[in-house]
Parts: sequence; structure tokens; C-alpha cells
Amino acid sequence: MAWLFLAAALLTEMVGATATGLSEGFTRPVAVLVAVPAVLVAYFMLALALKRGMAVGVAYGLWTSSGVAIVAVIGLVLLGDELTMVQVGGLVLVMTGALALELGRARTSVASEVPGEYSEA
Repeated sequence: MAWLFLAAALLTEMVGATATGLSEGFTRPVAVLVAVPAVLVAYFMLALALKRGMAVGVAYGLWTSSGVAIVAVIGLVLLGDELTMVQVGGLVLVMTGALALELGRARTSVASEVPGEYSEA
């Protein structure tokens, strides 16, 4: 269930970030009326994911890195933003780091379930 809340947080954060980009410095009321509630709902969904047992480093890492990557693509496609190869490389590094956090957590949880199998010194 935590993953479902994290996915909802990601979706609403993407809506909020895109609407913020369309708000032109919060001068377009309709975009602002979409952006602010979307961001609030995103944080609420993130909090629910954490409450359901997801580690804060993993949840926040995946939420922010996925959000950055997806919003960058949305900006590229819908808002006319440009991405350089250096920026694309940075996005890949961010996503790789978030994945490493999750994979490290999976190994730790296995270690805690099998006594003596892995040593965490």
C-alpha cells in the first residue's frame, strides 16, 4: 500500500510542478489553483507512504528523482524546455542513486529476516 501512496504522491507532484511552470510566476490564477492543491496533496500522499512503513530516504529519494525526471520530460514536450546531454546524464545519475537506495534497502531487509546470513558490522 505504501507504494500506491508513493505513486499518488508522484502523480500529484507532477501535476503541481507542471502547473507551477504554466503559472508564469503565479500570475495565471487557474494554474495557481491547480498547482497549490496538487503540491499539498502530493506531500500528504508522501506522508501516508511513510506512515505505511516506507523508509523516508527511499520514499523521498524515489519521489523527488522520479519527479525531476518526469517533469523534465514534460517540460521538454509541453513547455518547450531544452535538455542538454549533461542534464540528461544528471537525470540518469539521480535515478540511479534512487534505485541504489531501494536496492540497498531490499538487501538490508533480507539481512534482518535471515539471522547470521549477512553481517551488518
